[in-house]
Amino acid sequence: MKKILFGLFIFGLTYQVNSQTIELPNTVISLNYKYLDAVGSDNTSERVKRLEDEILNYKHKELSKLYDNGYEVYEVSFYVPQGKIVAAYNKHGKIIRTNEKYNNVRLPLVVMQAISKRFPNWGIVEDAYLIKYHCDKDFLKQEYRVKIKNDDKYIMVSTDEKGIFL
Repeated sequence: MKKILFGLFIFGLTYQVNSQTIELPNTVISLNYKYLDAVGSDNTSERVKRLEDEILNYKHKELSKLYDNGYEVYEVSFYVPQGKIVAAYNKHGKIIRTNEKYNNVRLPLVVMQAISKRFPNWGIVEDAYLIKYHCDKDFLKQEYRVKIKNDDKYIMVSTDEKGIFL
């Protein structure tokens, strides 16, 4: 009888141990990890992220059927009312380079602070966010072109993503 009770006790303990589950985070494996690392930022506008997700999830196999072996890359344009991306893919679907332009996006805090510090009493009228990326050169250039106004005067200023004037 002692053996049966001891066996049930051990079985009860092992039953609870096996009931634990561990949930692992989602892992993304992408051919375009360099682009994802280069442009991925926490303070990027939601509109920009959505359009960048489109080029990352682009089904290149549909276009690769039309791919001409005479060319090494093919360009695909993505448009939304607030911006556009022209992305160059190779025949395997890897992003080679991009030219991106977004109009009237939310400026990062460091850019707004730099503009207000250098140009007090000026207001932001409109802006454009430009990105140029190239995979082979590990090249990423981000630029904000901002039109500001004071009374009846308008000027254009350009900064990088850190608020340094160009």
